[in-house]
Amino acid sequence: DVLPSPEGPVPSVSITEIRQYLRAQGIPFHDGYSCLHTPSLFTDTRENQPPSPSASVPYTLFIDKTTGSFLCTATLAEGTWQDFQANVELRHRGIPPASSEEPEEGMRRAREDARCIWERALPLWDLLDEDETNKTKAMFGISLVTDATLKRFGVRYLRTAKSLVFPWFSPRDATLKGLKLVRVEKKGDAIAYVEETLPRFDSYRNLFGLPLISRRDTELLVLTGWELDALALHQATGVASLALPRGATCLPPALLPYLEQFKRITLWLGEDLRSWEAAKLFARKLSLKRCSLVRPGDLQPRPLEALNQGLNLTKILRAALPASHKSIVSFRQLREEVFGELVNTEQVAGIKWARFPELNKLLKGHRRGELTIFTGPTGSGKTTFISEYALDLCMQGVCTLWGSFEINNVRLAKIMLTQFATQRLEDQLELYDEWADRFEDLPLYFMTFHGQQNIKTVIDTMQHAVYMYDITHVVVDNLQFMMGHEHLSVDR
Repeated sequence: DVLPSPEGPVPSVSITEIRQYLRAQGIPFHDGYSCLHTPSLFTDTRENQPPSPSASVPYTLFIDKTTGSFLCTATLAEGTWQDFQANVELRHRGIPPASSEEPEEGMRRAREDARCIWERALPLWDLLDEDETNKTKAMFGISLVTDATLKRFGVRYLRTAKSLVFPWFSPRDATLKGLKLVRVEKKGDAIAYVEETLPRFDSYRNLFGLPLISRRDTELLVLTGWELDALALHQATGVASLALPRGATCLPPALLPYLEQFKRITLWLGEDLRSWEAAKLFARKLSLKRCSLVRPGDLQPRPLEALNQGLNLTKILRAALPASHKSIVSFRQLREEVFGELVNTEQVAGIKWARFPELNKLLKGHRRGELTIFTGPTGSGKTTFISEYALDLCMQGVCTLWGSFEINNVRLAKIMLTQFATQRLEDQLELYDEWADRFEDLPLYFMTFHGQQNIKTVIDTMQHAVYMYDITHVVVDNLQFMMGHEHLSVDR
């Protein structure tokens, strides 16, 4: 993915400007946690009039307070703040606003493939014999998850791929929009879960379990980082539970409107410190005041593990820590966090490089909030090394933003793809699509700037990327090209 669009940086809009515009246009709205709620332009059929403020009109259009992007949950129409303004102008001229477009050919094909897989998969609670059902459940560690829970969430099993199939239904009309396949791979004694989605991660986003949530569910929602955790949580506590599509990697802003109805949200994303850091990051998007976080620990593992260990999940939820802090805290409030850092010294040191053990000795790992500077003469291999260094982290789920001011993105992507495939693809072009598909699924984004740039524009783009894609690692290559040679004497 490339940020921003080649036409220039993303135009920013403030929440004050959005409110002023809505008032000037006579569009009623109320303040939500992370969005403004208004009646939809796309469902009201009366032309030439703004949406009426009558109580009978549900507020189904949500405008993101940070970016101005909108989503109508009734029609799934979406777009930028500029698109919203254009639709308001069309309405004033008596032209009905354009609703969401037909999905493009690639998306249609992916959904068709998803439907075929879904029809071939068997309901997990109803395989041909009980023995197969029990063996399959044991393989995925869900022996304690009841058939009633599996049926409620519609989990199926694809025999040919030995994969669990989790459906993504449209929140509007419960049609199948996509699915996630999860299979188990054994690496020695360790078990790894391999995921695949249709359509691809960045083409379509959904929350597993969303159609099971009714408008009456407004009190508490628990957000998990894994579909099996959502099953365990709902079964053990009965509370509304959803799973994020990419786990603790990111919370796409496009999903925020679906979470607006809840007064309280508890984030229980996993059992390591990365999940804890991600939960703190997501709580900022969701509004700190309504969020609580389950701190990872031996007595508070991920929900499925807690169910398997016979722990009381309701009790763990009640012990969740509020995300918002007062301005002054005592050591008593910090005590648990300090203990967590002492227990998890390895994780606190950051995310280790898989390919550079010597680097781990020097830097300990990649930690948020740290600046690392690599220096060296021209042609010494800075870009080649840093692309490998960043790729190593990216393959471990670290969301990465590249600002390549010296070489263009096509050349950089070619270097990184070669490093990713660990072979010369120009000699085996028939393998290109297979490796490109796998490379495309990495949480990796590129800025389109080249050569000297206005620093404010670059910073604004970075901030936008952090909000939209939960970027936790930014690479600037290189500082000299970004600043321009004539400014080297100025301490910028």
